Amino acid sequence: MMYLSEEGRIYVFASKAGADTNPDWFHNLVAHPQVTIEVGKEKVKATAHPVTGEEHDRIYAVQAERYPGFAEYQATTARKIPVVELVRA
Repeated sequence: MMYLSEEGRIYVFASKAGADTNPDWFHNLVAHPQVTIEVGKEKVKATAHPVTGEEHDRIYAVQAERYPGFAEYQATTARKIPVVELVRA
């Protein structure tokens, strides 16, 4: 899964390549936000928090600038692609 590390925070994007529905894993995170994440050799407990409002827009714009495919995903769907912060425990 592609993620964004920004200012010491980790974000994931429920893009599903621009499909009109959110991926199943997003619904699972909302229902069960306590997770274990692995980034490189690091494995830590975290809590998933959907990001909304201006913060969502700012983070998604950073991801779309770094990886233009994410801008294309958003352009192909009517839904607002969710952004989830994974907050280390």
